[in-house]
Amino acid sequence: MNTGSLLYLSRDDVEAVGLSMAAIIEALEAMFLAKGKGEVEMPPKPGIHPRKDAFIHAMPAYISSMGAAGIKWVSGYPSNVERGLPYISGLLMLNDPDTGIPTAVMDATWITAMRTGAATAVAAKYLARSDSTTLGILACGVQGRSNLEALSCVFDLELVKAYDIAPAVAERYAVEMGERFGVAVEVVDRPRDAVAGLDLVVTSGPILKDPSPTIGAGWLSPGAFACPLDFDSYWKGEALREADRLATDDLAQLEYYRTVGFFLDTPEPYADLGEIVAGAKPGRKSAEERTISINLGLALDDMATAILLYQKAKQAGIGSELPL
Repeated sequence: MNTGSLLYLSRDDVEAVGLSMAAIIEALEAMFLAKGKGEVEMPPKPGIHPRKDAFIHAMPAYISSMGAAGIKWVSGYPSNVERGLPYISGLLMLNDPDTGIPTAVMDATWITAMRTGAATAVAAKYLARSDSTTLGILACGVQGRSNLEALSCVFDLELVKAYDIAPAVAERYAVEMGERFGVAVEVVDRPRDAVAGLDLVVTSGPILKDPSPTIGAGWLSPGAFACPLDFDSYWKGEALREADRLATDDLAQLEYYRTVGFFLDTPEPYADLGEIVAGAKPGRKSAEERTISINLGLALDDMATAILLYQKAKQAGIGSELPL
């Protein structure tokens, strides 16, 4: 039986599609609404760990309203930086929800970067103050860039304070992002200076099994919002317990990570983003609340982004058709 072909999209193809950050944020907000209504399917991601602090995860998900079904096979290797290789790499496969036949395989590196920033923006839309104008970025790599881009779509940012353990990396970030987004980017020498007194804070260092957290109690200001993307690697339990509202993007996934040794000093979240976007749980309720969303990274984020890429690539004739 001839089952046709699938569309292969390389990293260059994925970027050539020209999918905007604003479009990804809109898609993820719609996905979280569907998640809050129980209209998606996503098991906690299983994985293997061939090297210390490294992972290779399988991430399946289905979003019925978008016709998006598939799986991402993604790796994160902190030591790759020393080899001139990306920390995150992977492939994503889409399937036809009606037949199960594969329809596309695409590079997942760009997708992972962009959807992670977009998920931060969705969380901040509901949990940060709408008049937020200042942002702290701790770790000035790929996620430091995509999160600034995403938050710039939601807030009128005026000042960014950037910290990285490699000062030269922070300096390059400041020049590049300042020019790209027309915002003042100030490099700071201490992690605390990228947290205290700021409206929004994003940490995106490597995920470590045995971290030495830096951010302590009293650093995050009243009224601020923070989004840890590095699990509990940057944040001490005492700092997380200061949050008036601690959320996550998926409760089941956070609970799974507790069973393998993460988040042992982290309080229970009051809600996940699906519940908040769907209105089942409240977002920010006062200007003084400290709010935190621990975003673990969801396969649903990837599928909501990948289906848009696939549709636009088909329309534009981008990619290579491969026989099945």
